[in-house]
Amino acid sequence: MALTILAALAIFVVLAFFRASIASWVLAVIAIVAVVAIQESFSDSVLLAVGAVLLSLILLFGVPLLRGIVISSIVLKIFRKILPHISATEQEAINAGTVWWDGDLFGGNPDWNKLLAFPKCGLSEAEQAFLDNEVDQLCALLDDWDITHNRADLSPEAWQFIRIKGFFGMIIPKKYGGLEFSAQAHSAVVSKVASRSGTAAVTVMVPNSLGPAELLLHYGTDEQKEKYLRRLAYGIEVPCFALTGPFAGSDAGAIPDYGVVCHGEFAGKKNVLGIRLNWEKRYITLAPVATLLGLAFKLYDLDRLLGGEVNRGITLALIPTDTPGVKIGRRHFPLNSAFMNGPTQGKDVFIPMDFIIGGVSGIGQGWRMLMECLAAGRSISLPASSIGGMKMAARTSGAYSRVRKQFHLPIGKFEGVEEPLARIGAHTYMVDAARRFTALALDMGEKPSVISAIVKYHATERGRIVINDAMDVHGGKGICLGPDNYLARDYQQTPIGITVEGANILTRTMIIFGQGAIRSHPYVLKEITAVHDRNHRRALRQFDEALFGHIGFILSNAARSFILGLTNGRGISVPRGSETRRYYQQLTRLSAAFALSADVAMVALGGSLKRREKISARLGDVLSQMYLCSATLKRFEDDGRPAEDLPLLHWAMQDALYKIQQAFDGVIQNFPDALAHSILSVLVFPLGLRLSPPSDHLGHEIATLLMRPGAPRDRLTAGMYLPQNERDAVGALEAALHSTLESEPLQAELEKAHKAGSLKSLEELPRILEARDQGIVTEEQALQLQRDYALRRKVIMVDDFAPEQLRVNK
Repeated sequence: MALTILAALAIFVVLAFFRASIASWVLAVIAIVAVVAIQESFSDSVLLAVGAVLLSLILLFGVPLLRGIVISSIVLKIFRKILPHISATEQEAINAGTVWWDGDLFGGNPDWNKLLAFPKCGLSEAEQAFLDNEVDQLCALLDDWDITHNRADLSPEAWQFIRIKGFFGMIIPKKYGGLEFSAQAHSAVVSKVASRSGTAAVTVMVPNSLGPAELLLHYGTDEQKEKYLRRLAYGIEVPCFALTGPFAGSDAGAIPDYGVVCHGEFAGKKNVLGIRLNWEKRYITLAPVATLLGLAFKLYDLDRLLGGEVNRGITLALIPTDTPGVKIGRRHFPLNSAFMNGPTQGKDVFIPMDFIIGGVSGIGQGWRMLMECLAAGRSISLPASSIGGMKMAARTSGAYSRVRKQFHLPIGKFEGVEEPLARIGAHTYMVDAARRFTALALDMGEKPSVISAIVKYHATERGRIVINDAMDVHGGKGICLGPDNYLARDYQQTPIGITVEGANILTRTMIIFGQGAIRSHPYVLKEITAVHDRNHRRALRQFDEALFGHIGFILSNAARSFILGLTNGRGISVPRGSETRRYYQQLTRLSAAFALSADVAMVALGGSLKRREKISARLGDVLSQMYLCSATLKRFEDDGRPAEDLPLLHWAMQDALYKIQQAFDGVIQNFPDALAHSILSVLVFPLGLRLSPPSDHLGHEIATLLMRPGAPRDRLTAGMYLPQNERDAVGALEAALHSTLESEPLQAELEKAHKAGSLKSLEELPRILEARDQGIVTEEQALQLQRDYALRRKVIMVDDFAPEQLRVNK
């Protein structure tokens, strides 16, 4: 009997592991009962009763029609009562975008061969040429200290160059005069510009993000496209888009700005059917200099001039800023950044109906338009601008750590400095992988709404970690503002990216898992759709299929999570490569555990999960880290599996896997339901917490990599702007790194001679001349040492000012 019970358990586990159908489960129960009956010699009456029960189960679970009537219809009624109401704006947000690799991660069993089969990231010849020429030329025009301290604006030359070279038209098709760049090229351009100037990066990226051009491309009428796209591409029009206001920030669906359908006078014509608008917006980038204003507002048809409902919903319009009643020009001053950002107001502004994006058919479609287009801004602009700053911080921190010495030792060789250098290098490696991978998704036609939230959050948050670490490494060099400080403005302005396009607190606690649990889950959206379907027969059929598919999904992931937890993923078939095999296996195991935990949270907490933001945030952390790991593994493969990059790969992966473990533990330890807490503890971590953070040795290897010129360092920071002028602070630092390494053997000779008493000079420059005169070094070597001293001095020195230079002009 004991063997029969063990065999039964084994059968159930196997069925769950391989996601067997409900019918298979029933047949397994029949077989087991039959064996037990034979063994125990039950009486005929008992066997008959058992047979009747089993037959009922077969009919109940094996016949969809009967199952739907008896079980699914009852559950559907319950769901309709307990499921939280989803507003129209929430539904449009859920429906927006597409499911991509996040669906595989939510499925509990990612297909890694599918991941590696995605195309390699790369640029066309024309895109690469633009990056190497026009973008470098623009960067050479940018003096960030002059921009942020003296002008509070880009120079006229930079503005003109941006306009005439097509930077405002990267997403606009060539037939309208645009560059028609891929998402990868768009991202690469913003990234390189951001490595030079945050102000210029924002100026370039906003017209190519959520705004008039993108909205026109997707939803504009032919007349609107012909009227505006060419002018936008050539920089004749400067666009902005106004959504956020004083009383509607993250809750953009609550905007109080409104328009009323009425008749009015426009362009000398009377009795024109149009809209009278009133709005107050803030934080609008490019608004102070915009010539074309995109506006989101709620439209009302109080007199029913259009027929139908009075409340027509959120609508978008394009308004020339010289339209009477439009106010622009005043500026905000976000953390000493000089990009154009400010408020705009409109008082009784009358516009004709053809100003609505999409014309009359676009009425009430504004929220859907915004949600569908938001993925581009989150997927490209903010990750690209973040990684530009991160690459600059990585390259300069490594170089400074090698050039700057204390106690006769480069500061980067102190373990206390190695630690932040390791974080800088590994976070830069992983975030750039995610940036490239996400841009690839857009080029494949995806609009990954959940992934865009993941990459926006983690690019900006890790960017904050990197710039903080870079400031610590640079010490006093980092905190003194001036023309030679290449970190401080980035440090000051980092919170801007964290705040905009969905504040990071909101993104982590409500969007990533909250939207992902519905959008990326293989069954939840189907169940919700069925619940809200008013066609009862269709709803019941779809709900039945989704419900029992979901039940099988939960059972499968429970079994797989437990078994793979016991083996730590060993034995799973994964792509080749001894360096990465265990990472693929561990991620598969954690994906199954995540799918199970997500379902347990949704079942146990129901509608209250929406308010359990800390649990939702931790589950979102798990999903996010799995996505970042996937992108990192894909990058390593696409780069040709370079052995020199393994320290970066290992540190990034081990750190992410450890954070996944900690996030799971946070979910389980804080789960309010005791039973669910116990179940998850056993199924997710049957052997306890086994993963560890990266070792100190890995950190040492990364620090060494950052401080040494070579291919790994170049790959890590590829795509940043690297000035060749030694008068430039970054250019001088790069030159100083090479000079230091070349001159250290000569420095050692001088130090040896000084200790022997041959050289009497106490200062470095006179000592070099003394060594030259004594023949210790040649004339050429003396010149080399003098140049090295000058470069090191420029790198180490900080800016200072006469008092009158720091007074604000009255």
